[in-house]
Amino acid sequence: MAKSLQDISLDGLWNNNPALVQLLGLCPLLAVTGSVVNALGLGMATMMVLIGSNFSVSLIRNHVPDAVRLPAFVMIIASFVTVAELVMQAFTYELYEVLGIFIPLIVTNCAILGRADAFACKNPILPSVVDGFMMAMGFTVVLVLLGAMREILGQGVLFSDMQLLFGPMAANWKIELFSNYPDFLFAILPPGAFVAMGLLIAVKNVIDKRIKDAAEARKEPVEASAPKRVRVTGN
Repeated sequence: MAKSLQDISLDGLWNNNPALVQLLGLCPLLAVTGSVVNALGLGMATMMVLIGSNFSVSLIRNHVPDAVRLPAFVMIIASFVTVAELVMQAFTYELYEVLGIFIPLIVTNCAILGRADAFACKNPILPSVVDGFMMAMGFTVVLVLLGAMREILGQGVLFSDMQLLFGPMAANWKIELFSNYPDFLFAILPPGAFVAMGLLIAVKNVIDKRIKDAAEARKEPVEASAPKRVRVTGN
């Protein structure tokens, strides 16, 4: 049974979030989220690749034999990653240099290849594009939350260096949350990323459990009022 666009959207943002549930793409997610601008730059590049690859894979899904399916998917993804690299080099070159190797490594992101193989090659174009967008949006939201947490705890500021992505108009977007804040190096380094990621996963698990408990509580009165079947014949 085909999923509705609402279910696809909810899966990408929450139920099957690639970062919090599938735990895919953790290498770039943990490596570059030292600030919001880095996280947002990587998220936008990943979104461009994921939407483009899902669209292309869905478009050719009935014309590619199974023997060359995965190599074809990798070539499509690599092509869109090259486009993303060229776009960043043209418009956000300094941010491209900051992100470094993690832009070309989008080719190896399991979230992108996984959506191509698990969803796009089995569904029409519109659901595939929506799936790519919502999965990328869920991934980007986690990236930005992680970047914001590490930037606040590590430097006591938020939205620093946003001009790297949005140009000179964003030079004054930096918010100093604490004056004379001593840098907390642990939050900026990779170990801090692991701890922050664990906290985000824990928060999601707590929310999911409360939603499940509330749903079960709403069902209890109905189950309690149901008549009990009693055997009235035989021993």
